[in-house]
Amino acid sequence: MNFGADISVDRVNVNDTSALGGARARTQVVLASASPARRMLLDSAGVPFTVSASNVDEDALTAHHPHASVSELVGLLAEAKCLNIALGLTPLAPTLVIGCDSMLDVDGIALGKPGTAQNAIARWQQMRGRSAVLRTGHHIALISPGIDEPAVVSEVVSTVVHFEDVDDAEIEAYVATGEPLHVAGAFTLDSLGSAFIRGVEGDHANVVGLSISALRRLTAQLGVRWTDLWHPNA
Repeated sequence: MNFGADISVDRVNVNDTSALGGARARTQVVLASASPARRMLLDSAGVPFTVSASNVDEDALTAHHPHASVSELVGLLAEAKCLNIALGLTPLAPTLVIGCDSMLDVDGIALGKPGTAQNAIARWQQMRGRSAVLRTGHHIALISPGIDEPAVVSEVVSTVVHFEDVDDAEIEAYVATGEPLHVAGAFTLDSLGSAFIRGVEGDHANVVGLSISALRRLTAQLGVRWTDLWHPNA
């Protein structure tokens, strides 16, 4: 498993003393994902963060664990993404690195991003009128200056999703928009796909991209109060 980091922070470099200014003691947050939905959720939660997308080979890691359950798989992928970035940082302030991965669990089979229109149509024909479980792995590493090994915690959050019994024409129209091709499970809950979701049981944000409440629980385990991460002007 390759955890070597390819750092590409696009807001503030946590290794840059000028960026931290007078707030060097404040815990920094790095999101190891380029997902717009995850960025939106953290923004809405009032947490300032930087972005450094991981370069984990998800297909290779998945192939290396052919007997892993869906919960185990999203946990492994979240860990790999987190450590891919965390192990390459030498921050000047305590830094939390967040890695996540989501998959739809349909009868124990993991469905990630369909990639092609043909796959997306086939998945929707399989899912319509049924229920499935969206599982998101969350892995957080706390890196502290002067400490070699990061402290790590993890949690997998599961949310039941009930799909509408959509017809073939609706499926084809939705797939033609391109939206379902590059999202886990071939649907979104916060955009066009919302019309085809009858309801959810559990954490709504978990389906969108990550569970804010799970992040609060995990940071607490690391000794970091979630409200201390809020933007200073919140």
